[in-house]
Amino acid sequence: MAALSSLILLLCAAKDVMPSSPHWKPTWPSYRVPVILPQSTLNLDKPQFDAEARLEVVSPCGPACHKSSPLPTYEEVKNYLSYETLYANGSLTETEVGIYILSNGGDGSRGRSRTKRQIYGYDSRFSIFGKDFLLNYPFSTSVKLSTGCTGTLVAEKHVLTAAHCIHDGKSYVKGAQKLRVGFLKPKQKDGSKGSNITNSAMPEKMKFQWIRVKRTHVPKGWIKGNANDIGMDYDYALLELKKPHKRKFMKIGVSPPARHLPGGRIHFSGYDNDRPGNLVYRFCDVKDETYDLLYQQCDAQPGASGSGVYVRMWKRQNHKWERKIIGIFSGHQWVDMNGTPQDFNVAVRITPLKYAQICYWIKGNYLDCREG
Repeated sequence: MAALSSLILLLCAAKDVMPSSPHWKPTWPSYRVPVILPQSTLNLDKPQFDAEARLEVVSPCGPACHKSSPLPTYEEVKNYLSYETLYANGSLTETEVGIYILSNGGDGSRGRSRTKRQIYGYDSRFSIFGKDFLLNYPFSTSVKLSTGCTGTLVAEKHVLTAAHCIHDGKSYVKGAQKLRVGFLKPKQKDGSKGSNITNSAMPEKMKFQWIRVKRTHVPKGWIKGNANDIGMDYDYALLELKKPHKRKFMKIGVSPPARHLPGGRIHFSGYDNDRPGNLVYRFCDVKDETYDLLYQQCDAQPGASGSGVYVRMWKRQNHKWERKIIGIFSGHQWVDMNGTPQDFNVAVRITPLKYAQICYWIKGNYLDCREG
């Protein structure tokens, strides 16, 4: 089985399509995605919803720790990618999955306490003001969860976010059963059409319109893991809304290697706690990566967790530039590297396996999820 696991990782690797031309533009690689299909579904007892919502995940297991971890076996990968589904009525199911490769014809140390600043030197975040920006793509794809986190619109009725925003690894958080997603809307007064807002009064000029969540998918890799081990690799969840949001959304994509990202840089927007009512945008360079995680020092505060990490690259098939979500901002890692403290903010990469899983959750048909 271990050999089969290695085979899956090899088959999921990207085909290198990066040309050597001096006129090269960053191009989305071509991936052949595996197939992940439900095998059986079991009804579980209703959860208690007794966990406190955490707006960040702290882990002392840094890049070297993750890189030295042994590859999971085939059976372990199947277990991690199996998932729980929470419904609005409080019922809960567990679904076991199978992983298929189709042919072209078909232990960290204990973390130290620290202040939750997550700001590296000069604060490089930008608050996005004015409805002309907030209500237009790509910023309009960022939404707020009623548990305090951020999410990103990835389909007509689906929101991608971090698993820890609704589940602490052991139990669902308070408010997860009545989870809502908030969309920024202009607040109209006296029938006026409003105007661009460029000062601190913006929170009073905008409001959230809330839509209830119909069901939530969380991978078992998060539920059975913890942030110091394999769990952070699976810190993602998909929410299905009770009705379409009627906004433009951003597609998901398989995360290319960091060296293939435009400028080696990533972008994301979220609702950071220290700027209430503001949507905060940032971009920064990727410092390191593992198969499942991107390590960077984008300035962030609790509340930005669950933000969709995206890049803009050339889509050769469509002959146009396209932004895609390639990861989910997870949280903070505080690492003791040979006696020298070093910290990172971490995003979960959308690998070919995770792409296959999330895409199937959205579309319900693996045939629509073959190209990442």
